[in-house]
This record gives sequence, C-alpha cells and structure tokens, in this order.
Amino acid sequence: MSQEIEIGLGKKGRIAYGLDDIAIVPSRRTRDPQDVSTTWRVDAYQFDIPVIGAPMDSVTSPETAIALGRLGTVGVLDLEGLWTRYDDPEPILAHIGELGPGEATAYLQRVYSEPIKPELIVSRLHEIRDAGVTVAGALSPQRTQQYYSTVLEAGVDLFVIRGTAVSAEHVSTDHEPLNLKKFIYDLDVPVIVGGAANYTAALHLMRAGAAGVLVGFGGGAVSAVRKTIGVHVPLATAISDVAEARRDYMDESGGRYVQVIADGGMGNSGSFVTALAMGADACMLGAPLARAKEAPGHGMHWGAEARHETLPRGLRSDVGTVGTLEEILYGPSHMADGKTNFIGALRRAMASTGYVDLKNFQRCDVVVTPTGR
Repeated sequence: MSQEIEIGLGKKGRIAYGLDDIAIVPSRRTRDPQDVSTTWRVDAYQFDIPVIGAPMDSVTSPETAIALGRLGTVGVLDLEGLWTRYDDPEPILAHIGELGPGEATAYLQRVYSEPIKPELIVSRLHEIRDAGVTVAGALSPQRTQQYYSTVLEAGVDLFVIRGTAVSAEHVSTDHEPLNLKKFIYDLDVPVIVGGAANYTAALHLMRAGAAGVLVGFGGGAVSAVRKTIGVHVPLATAISDVAEARRDYMDESGGRYVQVIADGGMGNSGSFVTALAMGADACMLGAPLARAKEAPGHGMHWGAEARHETLPRGLRSDVGTVGTLEEILYGPSHMADGKTNFIGALRRAMASTGYVDLKNFQRCDVVVTPTGR
C-alpha cells in the first residue's frame, strides 16, 4: 500500500524513492556470473544487453549508433539534433566543449535554431542502415507529425517519441495534438514512448499501442527540470508503478507485454542494476555513454531540454571521459566507481540473487535504505 504523509492541512503526498534509496538483497541461491542471460527483446528485435543509447547529441551520433549496434545493443539518434541540422556538426560539438558554463546555454539555443533538414534525416538513417545494425530514431511529440513520414521513408526499425512528460491525452487550444493511438496503429514499426512517471500515464500509453514505455524524464546528470518547473519523480518508485501498470495491462490485453525502459538518472552501474531490479526491462543511458572516448560530446553532456528557446530546463555538464564504449559496457574496470563494466556489474548482481534472466531478476528482494545508507 502506498504510504502518504500530510504535508499540510490541505495537501498530502506519497513517499517515493530514488534508485539510491534501494539496495538489492542476495538470495540463498547464487550462480556463476557467466551463467546468466542479459538479453532482452522489443517486438521482433533482440539485443544482447538491456541498454539503449539515449537520443542526445552528446551520446549518439551515426558513428556511435553503429558502434553500439556492433556491441549488441542500439543507439537512438536524435532526429532534431545537430546531425539533422548541419552537414558537418563536428566543429559545433567541439566548440560546445570549449565554452564556459555561463556561455553554453545561449550557444546551444543559437545553434539549435538552425532548421531541421529532411534530407539529413534520410542520409543519417541510411548511414546507420548501411552498417547493418538496428536503426532507431527519436522525435519529440511536437515534431512527430511534421517529420515522421520522412523518418519512415528513410527506414527505421524502432521509432521513439521522447519528451519530458508524454501523455496519450494531450490537450491543446491552438493546434491539433498528436493522436497517439491512431498514429501508432497506422505505423508498421514498434514505437517506444515516454516519459511517463506514474501508473495511470503509463497504462494509457500501453493502451495506445506503445511497444515500450520510457519511465522518467531523461537527462539525470544534466536535467534542471525540478529546479525550473518543480517537476520530479524519484525513479525507483516510478519504475515500480509502471511495472505494475504493465502487469495489469497484460491481464487486460490478454497477454501483450510492453517493455518498461528506465530513462535517465543512472549515472553508475549500481543505479543501472537497481533500475532493472525494480522492474525495468532495459535502461536508456545518457551520461554513462557520454563518458566514452567515441562520444560526440567529447566529455560534455547535454540534452534536448538545454536548447529550449525560451525556458531551458537542462544544463551542459562536464562528465569527463573514462574509457571506450566497450569498456563502459563490458569492462574491464580499473576503478570501483561504477563508471565502467555495466554488464559485468549486472551479471554479478544477477548471480548474487540466483536469477538467470532479466525478467526473473525483477523478482529479486530489495530493501529501502534512505540516503544510500
């Protein structure tokens, strides 16, 4: 049962927990780490590891999307990013890393004011397709109706609609909002939608036909959403709530399983593993992959919220560089800071709890340890 506290005479609120508040409990049965499976599937596409490269220009370029595909996972290209606005965004990406904190946001606003070019959407997606890996692209809800036909003609395997908060019942007085259910029904590709942060919102997205639901608001290391508009939901509680919506929707739909994908706020391997233990099928990673030597941000990290023309809700953050993409995902680690060998950490946690696959790992015991005690 949810625990509510009285904030004042006129308002009550639930107690909610972040990933740092949760610890995984080992079980009586353990296994060897090499004997567990980390594979996961969305629709017809199976991946070796439960990781998705976030659609952020500091994380996923066509080159890193290809690299992630060859490492057994998928990177999602931001189809509203610099790669679809400029023929050669490399000088801009390098300059973003050179700017001081007081200059970065204004520069991001300026360079992202360049119009999106449909022909660049096509060419970038073709570049990924020609490499023989899974092709995934993302648009915001506001841009989806404008560019989705271009995206589909270019050819994607997975289509992501990603925003700070996405609902199946958006209301607008000055334009016709996206009819999410009809849109998904008319597409021939799986659609992953988010962010959702509670049971009801996630259930509505599932009923609209989403193949996967993003949980959270993304950009944990670079988000200023709570500071600017007061919106925040601790991720452990949000994942658990959405996982319950998935279970109820399975019963309601006669067995249709919707992937729950944690998005943002997993800057180390411990929080990544905990998100999966709380019920996520996979995790969309930003900051961990932005630390790769191959990352287009060159050790800097920012998201779509940082470029908003009137109300930036994100930061450009210096996350540094710790190793190659392969080292971040598969190791080896040379420091106990949780920044490399994410899959090795996952295998070790699964082995400690005795579970052989990710779906069963969601059943592991956890304890609440507020403030990471």
